[in-house]
Amino acid sequence: MPTLERIDAFADELTAIRRDLHAHPEIGFEEVRTSGIVADKLASWGVEVHRGLGGTGVVGVLKGKGSGGKRIGLRADMDALPMEENTNLAWRSTIPGRFHGCGHDGHTTMLLGTARYLAETRNFDGTVHFIFQPAEEGLGGARAMIKDGLFKQFPCDEIYGLHNAPDMNHGEVGIFPGPAMAAADFFDITIRGYGAHGAMPERSKDPVVIAMSLGQAMQSIVSRNVNPFESAVLSITQIHSGSAYNVIPDDAKLCGTVRCFSEKVRMQIRERMHALAAGMATAFDCEIKVDIRDGFSVLVNQEEHSKAVEDVARTIVGDANVITRAKPKMGSEDFADMLHAVPGAYFWVGQEGSVPVHNPGYYLDDKILPIGASMFARIVETRLPV
Repeated sequence: MPTLERIDAFADELTAIRRDLHAHPEIGFEEVRTSGIVADKLASWGVEVHRGLGGTGVVGVLKGKGSGGKRIGLRADMDALPMEENTNLAWRSTIPGRFHGCGHDGHTTMLLGTARYLAETRNFDGTVHFIFQPAEEGLGGARAMIKDGLFKQFPCDEIYGLHNAPDMNHGEVGIFPGPAMAAADFFDITIRGYGAHGAMPERSKDPVVIAMSLGQAMQSIVSRNVNPFESAVLSITQIHSGSAYNVIPDDAKLCGTVRCFSEKVRMQIRERMHALAAGMATAFDCEIKVDIRDGFSVLVNQEEHSKAVEDVARTIVGDANVITRAKPKMGSEDFADMLHAVPGAYFWVGQEGSVPVHNPGYYLDDKILPIGASMFARIVETRLPV
């Protein structure tokens, strides 16, 4: 079976919804317009709507035929990124500094398509919870919804999520059990030195030199401390210091992220970062403060639910387009926190175009909207048979 015919019939409407969301992006916990559209669409299809979980989150509840008590959660993220878009699309972002550069507008639209289809057909026995999550991009939207009682108010026996994949071919679906996406820490390292005239560096405790030395030393952690059979990444992504050509500043700041698949490695990297900072502080006679925050857990797909996704994918995109031997991704995803609370699986849908997510030139391939919606719908019909 290819994509569901009933979903194909309203694919143009899904494209229109997606492009409207794309033109009006909202970042984490600010998805007021987006969540309003989601709630209105769900209500218009007869889906019971609940708002406000995790701030701007929306949950739709739909009961199928029969009296089955099993409950499935389907999740999509709604937030955009705080970055500029660099495309010439007619539906490009209308808000400066805001861009759906990760395709969450597409994920939201796919789940809306699933909700419409299931509301019209109700060819399942049980309950579906459509979970529209805010603030996936590093702000803890999943944890916020869980803290607000997501799974207490809307218990799920299993849960599924998806993501578009520009690094896969159009129509491919990737799914594999076990650790599938990395845990992520975010760090801020503040160096407090002593400023001076740029012509008199001997009178300073130069935080710029200290920052460069510490940054270089931190690159040895993965290459010289972490077991080479373990995957890990440490990236310094921001350096802030100074305001003039002839002034050595008082302070410098390094910011970045750490990714890995093991709590042991995670703790090892944290310990080495603190140790290197303490050593540099002693060597340069300055103060260095290290703040490391737990951003995402390791995303772990359960064997049973991964196999369920695989079986459904074979009916939607064909055996040749189902990828089950993909390598774990160093990217992170806060759906991991939902999978820590409820068993389930997270999968990828390949699309046309090679520009990666989080790039100013990224664009989502609207032709995958019916694929994602059909995948979600068939998972429900397969796992909750009438």
